[in-house]
Amino acid sequence: MDRRRFLRTSLAGALAAPYTCEAQPQGRSYRLGFLSLLSASNPFPPRRPFLQALRDLGWMEGGNLRIEWRFANGIAARLPGLADQLVRLGVDAIFTETTPAALAAKQATTTIPIVFNAVADPIGSHVVSDLAHPGGNITGWSFLGAELTRKRFEFLKEAVPTLTRAALLLQPGVPSTATVNDIVADAHMAAQSAGVSLRRFDAQSAQEFEGLFAAMAREKVGGLIVVPSGMFLDEREHLGRLAARHRLPAIFFFREFVEAGGLMSYGPSFPDLGRRAATYVDRVLRGARPADLPVQQPTEFYLVINLKTAKAFGLAIPSSLLARADQVIE
Repeated sequence: MDRRRFLRTSLAGALAAPYTCEAQPQGRSYRLGFLSLLSASNPFPPRRPFLQALRDLGWMEGGNLRIEWRFANGIAARLPGLADQLVRLGVDAIFTETTPAALAAKQATTTIPIVFNAVADPIGSHVVSDLAHPGGNITGWSFLGAELTRKRFEFLKEAVPTLTRAALLLQPGVPSTATVNDIVADAHMAAQSAGVSLRRFDAQSAQEFEGLFAAMAREKVGGLIVVPSGMFLDEREHLGRLAARHRLPAIFFFREFVEAGGLMSYGPSFPDLGRRAATYVDRVLRGARPADLPVQQPTEFYLVINLKTAKAFGLAIPSSLLARADQVIE
């Protein structure tokens, strides 16, 4: 059963950026810096649609566009040096994946235009100070972090009606300390209102996963909420295997985790965000100022359920929840 219906959620912060026609670049090749916390081999969902959208907009890598690729391979400490490399190369613009990459680019230059993608909380992480008027040389697309935590908990509780103990798995300080604090606070409020005890588990590296899941099992945790993190994305198959081994129902932040064997996900379409982010790169390369382009937020969110995983857990997903899913993997 695919895409039964869209869950359309209007957010007060969602902004529509009016399109204005910037001049078509003529007679030269442009250089785009690409800065990511992740690895080159990571199939980050927005990346391929982003590149395809650039081609659709007339930007041909190796033709009128040269991309300078820089990947930190999951090590945030490498990002400032990589950002400085791009600045020294004199690129025409910088595109970033993830919050740490956006912050590194912002610290590296106040003049080269920057377009970010996959920043969970642009204000809380101090990437920009205002969504409608970002100012300076940086703008882009947010995917919302803390705002969806309560809804994810509600879906998890509906899938597991007997839930009395839940866990929150996060990477401390990612995407930002302020965002983590908001996520933890929202999760605790949702758990308290549902009569569920909630325990926080912190993971700084994938090597800690085994011990953390073992601790969850000892504490008889019956459900897990995984907070957005680039590291968790890199390790989604690892997380899926551990959740399966411990028969632990978990809800993630986008569908690729569910395709890797996780139980549920709720969040925006990351491929769609990649395509939309390409329109901002296009406009910047054609002469638009980032300060004039409002930071955008998604307004459509998708619930995906892996029924195969539920059956393996012996979990009967309520028909009322299945009816609201945008995709059910059988």
